[in-house]
Amino acid sequence: MALSCMQTAPHARVAGSVRRVLLLGLAFGSIGLHAQAVDPGVRAGSIDAGGPLPGMSAGQSKTFALGLATFATARSINGGLPNQPQEGLGPRFNSNSCSSCHSQPAVGGTSPSTTAFPFVGPNPQVAVANLSGATNQIPYFIHADGPVREARFRFVVRNGFVTSKPDGGVHDLFTVTGRADATNVQGATGAVQTCRLSQPDFDHARRQNNISFRIPTPVFGGGLIESVSDKTILDNLAVNASAKQAFRISGRPNRNGNDGTITRFGWKAQNATLLLFAGEAYNVEMGVTNELFALERANSGEMLPVDCLFNATPEDSSHVDPGPDATSPYSDIQLFAAFMELLGPPAASTTLPGGAASIQHGEVLFRGTVGCALCHTPTLMASPSPYVNQGSGTAAVNLFSDLLLHDMGDTLADGVSQGLAGPSEFRTAPLWGLGQRVFFLHDGRTSDLVHVIRLHGGSESEARVSAEQFFGLSDSDKQDVLNFLRSL
Repeated sequence: MALSCMQTAPHARVAGSVRRVLLLGLAFGSIGLHAQAVDPGVRAGSIDAGGPLPGMSAGQSKTFALGLATFATARSINGGLPNQPQEGLGPRFNSNSCSSCHSQPAVGGTSPSTTAFPFVGPNPQVAVANLSGATNQIPYFIHADGPVREARFRFVVRNGFVTSKPDGGVHDLFTVTGRADATNVQGATGAVQTCRLSQPDFDHARRQNNISFRIPTPVFGGGLIESVSDKTILDNLAVNASAKQAFRISGRPNRNGNDGTITRFGWKAQNATLLLFAGEAYNVEMGVTNELFALERANSGEMLPVDCLFNATPEDSSHVDPGPDATSPYSDIQLFAAFMELLGPPAASTTLPGGAASIQHGEVLFRGTVGCALCHTPTLMASPSPYVNQGSGTAAVNLFSDLLLHDMGDTLADGVSQGLAGPSEFRTAPLWGLGQRVFFLHDGRTSDLVHVIRLHGGSESEARVSAEQFFGLSDSDKQDVLNFLRSL
């Protein structure tokens, strides 16, 4: 389905429609209370994601397969457990492999669930908490049928009290304490080194209203997103200025503090490249040090006990002297990045759910009357790159995102700043593959698209007018928009 960001409704009709729905919103008192349309749920049928980019070379195909295998490999602390040959897990971690979190509806996706179709599996964090004898308690916000989550503290805590100093960092759910491989014999002395490390007090953070959550972002089509130039993003920001003004939409890029280029990966577009995204996740989510993040990571204000430091750092590095038996000279994070860069985009359905006519009409409403496409840009053009066929010049990337930050208001604010992104700003989430996702929003608080749209309508949100437009539609029109979204 070829989509263009230029096909929006005429500005006069959009502005008039906005005024009418604003009056309806005042009459309702609260948007969404009269919505009868329902989210069709996770799209049935084939898994329409997880494959490589089309037209890859033999070498790229080999690298993709190796990257996929590395992405799915579980990590241990020092290679002392059967079937877990990789080193470096912990001392603090959220899970033990990339694919454990990025697996719905296929490897490279987002959080799995027992309720998904096709069946993927329960939240892997429940099992990994006590894997290999670990003594972790399951935090209150982790459930078998709930989303994979990481936790961030909004403010630094000292002596049990919340300070005014921003934190925003990830406080990993689990530690390696109790694991069978969390011991080591020290040199000639024969002293036994055993790690003992406490989990963060998440219940205390909840009582202090000092905790925010994130779920994994899908990484499908990552190389194509990486190939969208800064100029393309900024040119798109300037498109449809009158309509954006009528819908009260602004938006701005997040930027790399080192070179000033536009960043685009992560919930707040905080990472510039997939290699940086991979290196940060390896260190933050699994505790594996690497060439980009070379030191073992502690929580804010913490000094890790010596008994919890088992390996030389960095634990993952390029194989500068690979030897004859090495599979490849690449480091893990290089293979993670290559896998994401060569991972193809999800394919949309033209008939499911609701039939072709409903989907097509829903797309027209999405792009015009409702105004969602003013932020969820259907198509950006990618420049030639290793992931864009050189002979084609450019490639259409149907991601449904402008890759910009937008203020989503207090209802969705997570209280965390990253780069230029403030506490209530988020990158426009790409919608490709949405039809087969289970959990939505940055914290996975809902699986219902109607609820998602309602939460976009907070009083200070840039999406408020679009949310009001949606709830001002007839029930059948609302259903067509929902069917279109689930077709993606």
